[in-house]
Amino acid sequence: MRERDIERALVRMAKERGGECIKWTSPGCVGIPDRILFLPNGIVIFIELKTETGKLSPQQKRRIARLRSLGATVEVVYGMSNLVSLFDKIDGF
Repeated sequence: MRERDIERALVRMAKERGGECIKWTSPGCVGIPDRILFLPNGIVIFIELKTETGKLSPQQKRRIARLRSLGATVEVVYGMSNLVSLFDKIDGF
């Protein structure tokens, strides 16, 4: 499955739960996660999407570590099954 197919599913699943999933682009700032997920009850998650065999670049690893050090929730989603698992976890709260 292609990354853009996973991205479309992410947007759809967010909307089904009353949320939004915004594409995040920041020119000149490498390694930024692909999307920001906003869900009811103040849930905000930065999401980097990868295929099942995808790998994070060194810049992405550094950026994710920095965001987490600032208290942000960042998830790296590898494929559709990982995306479904993430929403199962979120729905459990």
